[in-house]
Amino acid sequence: MAKVVNITDKLEFDVDPTLVIGNLKVRVRSDAETMLKLMGTLSKGEDLNTIKEALGLLFSEKDLAAICKYKKDGKKISAKSLMLIVNTAIELVTGEDEGEQ
Repeated sequence: MAKVVNITDKLEFDVDPTLVIGNLKVRVRSDAETMLKLMGTLSKGEDLNTIKEALGLLFSEKDLAAICKYKKDGKKISAKSLMLIVNTAIELVTGEDEGEQ
């Protein structure tokens, strides 16, 4: 008979991390389905369409709109900062950045 290993108790469910940008808190989608889609999207390269797809996968429409509208001292987030947000969100969902515990 084949060996059976039950890992259910070791798995995490519904544990989406939160990214804080100033006074804005946004949820980063980290479920397995989103991660698989993200991996497929990122394998296409880093052009603008890929970044747009990644943003749509990682954040809800509401959170993405809040990020794009966010202002500090009357200035909107730069394109470079948006890339930092995407990269940080990816690090959060892949476990490379554990964030604050």
